[in-house]
Amino acid sequence: MQPDKASKLIKQWASEAGFMLCGIVKAEQLDKEAITLEKWLNNGYHGKMRWIENYFDMRIDPRKLVPGAKSVICLAFNYYPEESLPKDGVKIAGYAYGKDYHYVIKSKMAEITKKMQTEFGDFVFRVFTDSAPVLESSWAGRAGLGWVGKNTILINKQHGSFFLLAEIICDLDFEYDIPYAKDYCGTCTACIDTCPTEAILPDKTLNAQRCISYLTIELKEEIPAEFNNKMEDWVFGCDICQEVCPWNRFSTPHKEPDFLPHEKLFNMTKQDWFELTEDIYKEIFRKSAVKRAGFEKLSTSIRLVKR
Repeated sequence: MQPDKASKLIKQWASEAGFMLCGIVKAEQLDKEAITLEKWLNNGYHGKMRWIENYFDMRIDPRKLVPGAKSVICLAFNYYPEESLPKDGVKIAGYAYGKDYHYVIKSKMAEITKKMQTEFGDFVFRVFTDSAPVLESSWAGRAGLGWVGKNTILINKQHGSFFLLAEIICDLDFEYDIPYAKDYCGTCTACIDTCPTEAILPDKTLNAQRCISYLTIELKEEIPAEFNNKMEDWVFGCDICQEVCPWNRFSTPHKEPDFLPHEKLFNMTKQDWFELTEDIYKEIFRKSAVKRAGFEKLSTSIRLVKR
């Protein structure tokens, strides 16, 4: 099959599976990103996330992650919630309202790869969504899904940034997409100015060890005292830099049933959160990405919420 026809089929199948965006780019070494990543690591901006130091060669070259890889199929899945948690409760990142996105999105990628196998025959591939040494935003930017904003999150002119990224890296040839012509953040600094912990630096760099998402999820020890009055009631992740981004006025609510919140989640008052037991935690977040933090970590973050 001709590469252009194959590309059209992939994008059709991606849309049928529920993905908002799909772009395809040649698998090659990311030389520019390699320099940026090395500098970021040397500055210690990854904090205690030592695992990011591993597999550097695979992070910058997908052909070392998937031998024989020729293409990276980049996908974006909308998770923008129709409504946020009640203001008299606490805050968790919108992507964690429903079922764990890792399983939801991988099941949808399986739909695509099954059709690919039927149409193209056997081929080498692996699927990823925030689960391996893949520079997702860089690949999505190269594939034309958007540009990396000053908050280091991928932004799309038509859809904003409330979407999750995923990739199918394979040994097939396609017609490739082109990246955005430019960065459309312009002179806007809303994300930088609004970040309560000053995690976003002026040069489009995230000091992750100051990011609320890092502090409430990745940091496996007590949150440093300097952040006690800066968390703004976020207990799992943070959406502040996306909420203030002008491009997210174009965000539309997702239509994925698996991303709908547990019925009890939106009925919890702040007092309910303060009295959260492990049994209630397991009931509400049994299939949620919030499990990634664990009950003890979540409880620690809740204790920093203003009463």
